[in-house]
Amino acid sequence: MTAIPARLDHLVLATPDLAATVADFTRRTGVVPAPGGVHVGLGTRNHLVSLGGTSYLEIIGPDPGRPEPAGPRPFDLDSLAAARTVTWAISPPDLDAAVATARARGYDPGEIRPMSRRRPDGTLLRWRLTDGRTQHPSGLVPFLIDWGTSPHPTASELPTTPLLSMTATAPAPDEIRPLLAALGTRLALAEGPVGLAFTVDTPRGPVTFG
Repeated sequence: MTAIPARLDHLVLATPDLAATVADFTRRTGVVPAPGGVHVGLGTRNHLVSLGGTSYLEIIGPDPGRPEPAGPRPFDLDSLAAARTVTWAISPPDLDAAVATARARGYDPGEIRPMSRRRPDGTLLRWRLTDGRTQHPSGLVPFLIDWGTSPHPTASELPTTPLLSMTATAPAPDEIRPLLAALGTRLALAEGPVGLAFTVDTPRGPVTFG
């Protein structure tokens, strides 16, 4: 099995303190993540790092410059005690068809809903994704995303730390594998506590984040 899943769009490193996690990433890798922008209405913002090709790392956390959102922030940000790689996304060629196929195979990745983010230069990016409410609670089964006509985040000048590998552990890996297969993807899985980790190549050598 390859160490990097096919059609990987991005990894999500969620944190209760975005500035501190960006500083930690910079210290460990020697690479400064680029500001991504503000998620409209969600009370979050992000920083981005290219993982090579059309894959990237999203570091996401609460936006202290925005009012409290009407509902909970995504990725359980309101209850996180420390930064953690919480999930990942794949980008199928046809989002609607991929959702229909997954449901036919016995896994419902959730309803498709629109999202948006405003970049620091004012550009509004729009995309569609599966909402995650029916996603496996481990976060090890990816959500699906379609950038449509918006420029992909990797189309802008991002700092790069090439992705070397991506691994996961779960108490019952055989429970996860059929769900991955329903989405047409795979992930290196071993038995253990729920966890998702990735290793990137950096000016300071390989660095692993969990």
